[in-house]
Amino acid sequence: MAALTGLGPAVSARAEPPFDHQHTAWTSLLQRHVVLAPPGFSSGLRYAAMQSERALLLAYLASLSAVSMASYQDWSKRQQLAFLVNAYNAYTIDLVLSRYPDLRSIKDLGNMFQSPWKKTFFRLLGEERSLDEVEHGLIRAPGKFDDPRVHMAVVCASAACPMLRNEAFTATRIDAQFDDSMRRFMSDRRRNRFEGAPGRSGVLRVSKIFDWYRADFERGHQGFSSVQSVFARYAEALADAPAARADIRAGRYRLEFFDYDWSLNDAR
Repeated sequence: MAALTGLGPAVSARAEPPFDHQHTAWTSLLQRHVVLAPPGFSSGLRYAAMQSERALLLAYLASLSAVSMASYQDWSKRQQLAFLVNAYNAYTIDLVLSRYPDLRSIKDLGNMFQSPWKKTFFRLLGEERSLDEVEHGLIRAPGKFDDPRVHMAVVCASAACPMLRNEAFTATRIDAQFDDSMRRFMSDRRRNRFEGAPGRSGVLRVSKIFDWYRADFERGHQGFSSVQSVFARYAEALADAPAARADIRAGRYRLEFFDYDWSLNDAR
């Protein structure tokens, strides 16, 4: 009996539940409530339907909150990144649902003193967090993930945002998912497009995201050295005519940014 006494603390300690790196519960919710708009470059969310299943959303969020920093640090980088992106998106939706349907934009959840992204309203990795802390403090932390494609993965519940995918990001597929999200966003002519006659200096109108986060695309990560290098890589998505694509690749255009549409991405 004496030999067993040392096991007391380990047996009584509260074990951390195993984490589902497939994020199955999140994918299930997204598949039921995300609506892809033809031809598949943007999406909306049925917030009313998601509201009716908010208990399932809260259960998923509880599984995220249960992860300790020690466990997180033992994961691969891809597991960590998938965890953070899914957490950001899920908590963003939960924030919207906290007042839905009495809002027209996520910005309605802020005030003149504090934006909704700076609200501390959930616990993640052992600390009380805001959405800004997850995006800028964890996901965009210099030297951690260094992937500008993340701007097409984290979403702000707004019409001008990159599409919310109808599946969770997972470590085994996250690189391909980022690539796919990037291509879909660049192919959405409402947000990014070349205007002008082929052979003449045209106008390339793109999302404000490339203005706000220009620096992230200038650090050489994922083969991007500038926003112009992004547009050159996705010239086929931005224009149909071969001459227009050649202009984009050569940088023969005037760059302009669309106004950002903050209206709720509600698929009523």
